[in-house]
Amino acid sequence: MKAKDTSQDSIQVAIDVQNAIEAQPEPLTVITKAPTAQAQRNNPLHGLTLEMILTSLVNHFGWRDLAERIPVRCFSSDPSMSSSLKFLRKTPWARDKVESLYAFMLRDIARKNSEHTSDKDEGITD
Repeated sequence: MKAKDTSQDSIQVAIDVQNAIEAQPEPLTVITKAPTAQAQRNNPLHGLTLEMILTSLVNHFGWRDLAERIPVRCFSSDPSMSSSLKFLRKTPWARDKVESLYAFMLRDIARKNSEHTSDKDEGITD
C-alpha cells in the first residue's frame, strides 16, 4: 500500500506544481515610447548622422585642430572621413567626445552670433 500512496503523492505534487506555474502572473511587459519630436527639440544632435557631425567639425576646426582637441590617431595620422567614421562607430568614448565637441561648437557659434548682433544693436563696430 505504501507504493500506491507514494505514486499518488508524487502525482499530487506534480499537479500542485503545474497549478502553481499556471497561477503565476504574466511577466511584466515594459512598453517604452520612442522619443517624440517634443522630447527631442532641445537635443542638437537629433536627426544628425555621425558623418554630418564629423563633416561640420572638420569644416569648422580642420583635422589638425580636431586632433588637438580630441587626441585620437584617426584625426592626426593620415586623417580621412571613412577611417574616422569607422573608428568612431566602434569606440563609444571617442564618439561621445566628438558629439560633445559638436555641441560646444554650436554653443560657441550661437554665443558669437548673439554677441555680434547685440554689438550691432548698441552701435558698436569691430
